[in-house]
Amino acid sequence: MTHNPVASPNPVASPAPLTLLGTGAMGTALARAWLAAGHEVTVWNRTPARAEVLAAEGATVARTAAEAVAANRLVVACLLDDASVDAAFEGADLTGRDLVNLTTGTPAEGRARAEWAAARGARFLDGGIMAVPPMIGAPESGAYVFYSGSPELFAEHRETLAIPAGTRYVGADAGLAALHDVALLSAMTGMLAGIAHAFALIRPEDIAPKDFAPLLAEWLTAMMPAVHQSAERLESGDYTSNVVSNLAMQVAGNTTLLRTAEEQRVSPELLTPYMELMARRLAQGHGDEDGTGIIELLGLRPGVSA
Repeated sequence: MTHNPVASPNPVASPAPLTLLGTGAMGTALARAWLAAGHEVTVWNRTPARAEVLAAEGATVARTAAEAVAANRLVVACLLDDASVDAAFEGADLTGRDLVNLTTGTPAEGRARAEWAAARGARFLDGGIMAVPPMIGAPESGAYVFYSGSPELFAEHRETLAIPAGTRYVGADAGLAALHDVALLSAMTGMLAGIAHAFALIRPEDIAPKDFAPLLAEWLTAMMPAVHQSAERLESGDYTSNVVSNLAMQVAGNTTLLRTAEEQRVSPELLTPYMELMARRLAQGHGDEDGTGIIELLGLRPGVSA
């Protein structure tokens, strides 16, 4: 009687090795997260000393970017800018490589880089990191990265990419990660402008900023439903139904905001660009809308020609 031994269970796959180009603050945080998870990481940096600090933590330091690229199939770039990516990959053979670019850039740069990578025989993902370095490798921090480009590359390396921060794949169009990244950062910039103006108004008075801060945070949180309301109105095209504070009322109220800034000897320059758009939309006869229609003044909608 022939004995058929019981097959051994499949061994647990070892963490995939990878290469990281760029060991600035963000790159170093990424490398440490992968190293802590047991990945073999080859690193390169234009300034070698900044990569050497990771050698003590288990990283392999490559002498050149080309050497680093040759070491592993998965290659992650986290460099200063798009020009730095060109410089780093000059002379490197990308044939058969999976390139993930976490360098901050524009949607057009992401799309151009995808074409560049394809011409060199590589699959490509572009990424937009929604975090600062201390948030990387800390699951409770809420850090995540937008990814766009090759769906096959993303599916294959998703577990590895998810180690430093969460992953949010936003489409095969390589420009979409940067677009999502910049759209969120742009909203943050506007919010920070409002916060700066609010603190400037109270600063001359006997109001402790630490006492005012909870009120400001509570108010901004209460206003957050406006994000979803704007999205619903843009989807429906209806800017007038169930409007609580219409544009005519808001424009009239802007006078008080500007007079208060003058009284407090605070420049209104963070407010006036938006107020000017509000006034222009009102002059076009849209006083019964909420503020969503202002978006129409900022650019063309999809499918609308100039």
